[in-house]
Amino acid sequence: MSVIVNDTGFVADDWTRGYCGEGAANDCVALDLPSNCDPAAVTLTPALQMIRVDFPSSADGRGFSIARALRLRGYGGRLRARGAVIADQYAMARRSGFDEVEISDALAARQPESQWKYRADWQAHDYQSRLRG
Repeated sequence: MSVIVNDTGFVADDWTRGYCGEGAANDCVALDLPSNCDPAAVTLTPALQMIRVDFPSSADGRGFSIARALRLRGYGGRLRARGAVIADQYAMARRSGFDEVEISDALAARQPESQWKYRADWQAHDYQSRLRG
């Protein structure tokens, strides 16, 4: 099983439509992307509602770059990080364009909801706003 994290804390997973793999047909509503995909090669269609990007390791930041590139290309649907994202990375995930994070039950047990909610004010604590201040 897994746990979904958003700015309100741990929430139930309301996505029930499944995922297509990279390079799926134009009628696909959700894509599952590996961390080594080329975001420029992802076909963004009007039918696409969800993209889930894999994080195989908390030391692997390629997913953040993928999210940013997809947002810059105009993708406005749900964007979910999945895998080894830790609570300390939640603010970066949100700033790069992710709406939510999917973590394992084991990770949720090691890093309880309070640690994730502590970082839910990600917009208020970026270094750029402090420099402009």
